[in-house]
Amino acid sequence: MKSIIVKSDRNYVVEVGIDAKKAINQICQDHNKVLLVGPRSLIKLFRIKESKNLSIFETSDGESQKSVATLDRIWKKCASVGLDRQDAIIGFGGGASTDVAGFAAATWLRGIIWYAIPTSLAGMVDASVGGKTGINAAGGKNLIGSFYSPSKVIIDTTFLEKLSDRDLSAGMAEVIKCGFISDYKILNLVQDDVLDYSQLIYRAIKVKANVVSKDFKESKLREILNYGHTLGHAIEKDSNYRLRHGEAVSIGMVFAAELSSELAGLSMDAVQLHRELLSNFNLPISYPKGRWKNLSSLLLKDKKVKQSKLRFIGISKIGKPVWLEDVSSSTLTKTYERIAK
Repeated sequence: MKSIIVKSDRNYVVEVGIDAKKAINQICQDHNKVLLVGPRSLIKLFRIKESKNLSIFETSDGESQKSVATLDRIWKKCASVGLDRQDAIIGFGGGASTDVAGFAAATWLRGIIWYAIPTSLAGMVDASVGGKTGINAAGGKNLIGSFYSPSKVIIDTTFLEKLSDRDLSAGMAEVIKCGFISDYKILNLVQDDVLDYSQLIYRAIKVKANVVSKDFKESKLREILNYGHTLGHAIEKDSNYRLRHGEAVSIGMVFAAELSSELAGLSMDAVQLHRELLSNFNLPISYPKGRWKNLSSLLLKDKKVKQSKLRFIGISKIGKPVWLEDVSSSTLTKTYERIAK
């Protein structure tokens, strides 16, 4: 077992290599009442059962659970269970599940304890770490939420054995992102014939933990974690969430690399490395040409837009993020043409 300390609104530990069921039993011993929030499919798959002080709230799969309607039903469950401020919520599942569970914890009684137990690779290395919780709005992804850190993040790598190849690859997009913005060794490790997932997860979480500990509320530095996410979020919305988050981010990273080549001097070798590494995991690296008009409209709703000016995270070289400010529409259009199919 390896531990990583994250410093934020509260200091908490991410434990990598933990038996999740034993961790749930311990949480139930530490609190009078516990509400586990997670997708019905995963609760059935991993045989999570209610007990004397463990109640379960079942959600739908994927992004559909990140809604006001789901949140309202969780609040009603909190009320029926009688959760008070000494009790706890567990977010169990992929990134969408920990997002909505964390936001429910942040808002019930103005904030109660919560724990994140991610079951997807993307959830392990990204969504469950950093304290961002929330739901989607009609206008876009993650527009409603709060910064509210868990008391602990529990990483059970045996969950990866149940993931589909597609979901595993989608999670690798976030791992590769951490390699490009900070830890070059990750880019070497992902090329091994046999992947050491425990080490990849640990290194990716370490990258995020270091950034979040310096800039919890995303005043600036934390924005580097959004490498590939600006266009990626727009693509997710445009695809009606048919693409996994990591798949959309994969396309977004190639776009960000091309934009970095145009505006920040990133070498074409580095741009090509993006395409090669992402393609190795069967991740998409292009998007339909005819979708640019809608994407450009969605980009204006990104959280990093300031005074109607589009801003992107780029890299000038591997491990050196840069801020690309007020990027012109003509530059964006020209760059998109290089990733369009």
